[in-house]
Amino acid sequence: MKNTRDTKLIFDLSRPGCRGAVLPECDVPAADVTSLLPASALAESSPELPEVTEPQVIRHFMNLSQLNMSVDTHFYPLGSCTMKYNPKRNERAAAMPGFAEVHPYQPDETKQGMLEMLFGMQEMLKEISGLEACSLQPAAGAHGELTALLVAAAYFNDFGENRKKVLVPDNAHGTNPASAAMAGFESVTVKTNIDGGVDMEDFHSKLDDDIAVFMITNPNTVGIFESHMRELADAVHARGGLIYLDGANMNAILGVTRPGDFGADMQHYNPHKTFSGPHGGGGPGAGPICVVEKLATYLPGPVVEQGECPDNAGQTYYSLETPAKSIGKMRAFFGNTGVLLRAYCYIRTHGPDGLRAVSDNAVLNANYLLSLVKDFLPVPQGGRCMHEFVASASKLKAERGISAMDIAKRLLDFGFHAPTVYFPLTVKEAIMIEPTETESKETLDAFAETLRTIVGEDADLLHEAPHSTDISRPNEVAAARNPCLSCM
Repeated sequence: MKNTRDTKLIFDLSRPGCRGAVLPECDVPAADVTSLLPASALAESSPELPEVTEPQVIRHFMNLSQLNMSVDTHFYPLGSCTMKYNPKRNERAAAMPGFAEVHPYQPDETKQGMLEMLFGMQEMLKEISGLEACSLQPAAGAHGELTALLVAAAYFNDFGENRKKVLVPDNAHGTNPASAAMAGFESVTVKTNIDGGVDMEDFHSKLDDDIAVFMITNPNTVGIFESHMRELADAVHARGGLIYLDGANMNAILGVTRPGDFGADMQHYNPHKTFSGPHGGGGPGAGPICVVEKLATYLPGPVVEQGECPDNAGQTYYSLETPAKSIGKMRAFFGNTGVLLRAYCYIRTHGPDGLRAVSDNAVLNANYLLSLVKDFLPVPQGGRCMHEFVASASKLKAERGISAMDIAKRLLDFGFHAPTVYFPLTVKEAIMIEPTETESKETLDAFAETLRTIVGEDADLLHEAPHSTDISRPNEVAAARNPCLSCM
C-alpha cells in the first residue's frame, strides 16, 4: 500500500523538538561556542534543518526510494544506454575491506592485490578490444571520449601536424561532437543512409588530409553493424587519420569481433553497460580507454605495469607508471576502482565463452522483440538488428495524434520503464528499445503485448499518461534548468 504521508517534504514532517538521537548531559563545564571558535569559523545563523524522529527519517527515504524505477524492480528497455541486471556478488566483492579501504597514498608494496586486479583489468580490456594499450583513468564514457581525443591531439602535435577535423555520423551519440569540440577539434557531421549505415558518398566528400579522427559507434544507435567498416577505416588511415570506436554498444559484440580487428585505433568502454556496475544518476562511473601501440605513450597516467620485485628477484611486482609522453592525469589517482572491480568480477565470472554468450543472447532477445513489435510499431531499419532497434511512432502521430512520448509515458502505468525516445534524430518519433540478455522470454512477451495494447488505446487517454505515478508530466525544460534540490 502506498504511503502518502511519509513521502511529503521532510520539512513538512518537521515538528519542533523532534529528535533522532538524544545526547547525554554535558559532563564538563558548559562554554559558549563563540568563545571556543574563531569568528571566521562561525555561521551567521543556525542551519535550517528538519526536526524529525528516526522512524520518520527511515520511512521518508524508504518510501521515496520506492517511487522510482530501477533494474532491480522493473524491466528497463532503455535503448542506447544498456540497462542490464547487475549480479549482486560483484557489489559484495567491491565492498570487501581489502579493496574498499585501500588508500591511494599507501606505498605500492602494501597494495599489490589492488594493483594486480587493475593490471588484470587492463589486460582483459586490451584482449576484448584487440588493442595494445589501456588506461583506466577516465571517469565515464564521455570522459573516455574526451581522453582519447586528447591522446589523438597529442599524437598529431608530436609530429607537427595541426589536423582539426573530426567526422561524426548524424546518428552518433551527442557526446561525440561535444567531446570533439572540447578537445579543440572541429566536428563535421556525416550523413547516414536509409539503411542506417554511413552514407559513403557523403563520407568521401568530407574526407581530406585535415582529418584527425573519425568517430563511429559500431554497432550504431539504430542497432546496425556498419557494413562498410573496413572501407571506412582504410580510407581514414590512408589520409593519416585515426578511427575512434564509441564503445557504448560493446554489449552486442563481446567475443564476436574486436574493434582493433576492424580498424579502430582507440575506443572507450562503458563498464556499467557492457559488464557490471551501478548505472544512472550520473555515476559513479568509469570509462577506460584502449589504444593501438603507437598511441600508448600518450595515455593518461598512471597505468599499472607488471615487473619483478626489486627486493625479491623472481617475484611478480605491480607498480604505477606514467607513460613517457602522457597527456597527464584525467582523474585523481588510478581511476574509479570500485566500478572497475565490479566489471573485473563480471568478466572473470563469465570467461571468454560466457562473454560471447552474453552478446549472443542480447542480440537474440533484441531480434525476438523486434519480430513481435514491428507489425504494429514500424521499425524503419527493421530487417534484423544487433542489441537494440529503433521503432517509429510517426505513422501513429500523423493518423491519430499519438506520439512517441505518449507511448513512453503510458508504459509506466503498466510497470515498464520508458525506453529512450526522440533519439537518434534520424528517425522521426523514435522509440529506441534495448531488451538486453538478462530478460526472459516471458518478460519480452509481456512488454510486446503491452505495447500492442497501448497503441490501440484512445489517444486522449495516452495524452494524459502516466495515470499511476506521483508525478505525471513535469515541465522537463524547467525541471532541468531550475531543479528544486531542497524539497526532499
